[in-house]
Amino acid sequence: MSKERSFKKIFQKIIAKKPKDLDQQFYKAHDEVFKKVDCLTCGNCCKTTSPMWNETDIQRVAKLFKLKFSQFLDKYLIQDSDGDWVYPSSPCPFLSDDNSCQIYEHRPKACREYPHTNRKNMLGIIGLTATNVLICPAVAQIMEKLESTYCKES
Repeated sequence: MSKERSFKKIFQKIIAKKPKDLDQQFYKAHDEVFKKVDCLTCGNCCKTTSPMWNETDIQRVAKLFKLKFSQFLDKYLIQDSDGDWVYPSSPCPFLSDDNSCQIYEHRPKACREYPHTNRKNMLGIIGLTATNVLICPAVAQIMEKLESTYCKES
């Protein structure tokens, strides 16, 4: 069975069970995985996706570059079909060759929270996690840990 198919099975079981301890299990798996993972060895999230930028993010980074709000928008972002501010293409314009972030201390909230596996109401964002499992090897490791918790054969 392919990894993608295996993960789909895990997500289906979690959705069907609606486990009350899901957030705690995600927190635990997230902490265990990120004690061992170095995101700089991958950078796939920054190479393939765009975070959503909110107004506060835009103001903060525009100030960093000494740009007006509108100048920053014109230079770096577009509005997608949902009205969210995102990059027009990948990779992230602030990604360095060594996978480090040129604006790390000022990065958008969406980047700070990525891959969103240590949040409350994980069942509510399970679709986002299903997308991120295909992008982020750490999320794949987290889901493998959750598989042993929620997909045991009874």
